[in-house]
Amino acid sequence: MPFVAKEWSAVDAFFEGALLEEEPVLDDVLAKCAAAGLPEHQVSPPQAKFLYLLTKLRGARRVLEIGTLGGYSGIWFARAVPPDGEVVTIEVEPTFAELAAENFAAAGVADKIDLKVGDANDVLPSLLDGPPFDLVFVDADKKSNVAYLEWTLALTRPGAAIVLDNVARAGAVADPDSTDPSVLGTRAALDWIGRCPRLEATALQTVGTKGYDGFALALVRERRAEHDDAT
Repeated sequence: MPFVAKEWSAVDAFFEGALLEEEPVLDDVLAKCAAAGLPEHQVSPPQAKFLYLLTKLRGARRVLEIGTLGGYSGIWFARAVPPDGEVVTIEVEPTFAELAAENFAAAGVADKIDLKVGDANDVLPSLLDGPPFDLVFVDADKKSNVAYLEWTLALTRPGAAIVLDNVARAGAVADPDSTDPSVLGTRAALDWIGRCPRLEATALQTVGTKGYDGFALALVRERRAEHDDAT
């Protein structure tokens, strides 16, 4: 018998109880986001812990997050970087960014976070003069995924990890006839990643309290030839 959403949520709840510590401050963050009417686009607690561990495993000192929402995942990234580390997170919606700033302060990580408000396509070029990033999490407007990835490649060092969220689209990503802009943006992004000689990547489907979706994980390679610039 195939699993349905009820079983997915039950398994996520079991994973949380077995592997994650109780975090009242994080529960409060999620509650505040819900009370403010934010879209339920934030990662689940097990997914957030996965991103935290990935950041630790990579030894990332600088993390770039495209799509802050209410700051839930940003808190996990800030906890994962070392004391002198930094998380740069970008949010286009000012009211979401205001709530995220409050949540960062409540979680005690505001000193590690540089919250930038604006369209990521406008903000990302301004980051070129700063140190390169070790890990990037792309979880924003799907129609702009390719543009985000192009900037991400310019902003990361070799060996950096790039996580692109929501790539399965409840299975719709496999439909070549889809006219959904988010599906089209996701398909274009995955095609771009697959053709980029500076990236080595895979993608996984996920299920849980967030439903049926998935993420792509890419590793930035050393620049090997001038033609890489044309990708």
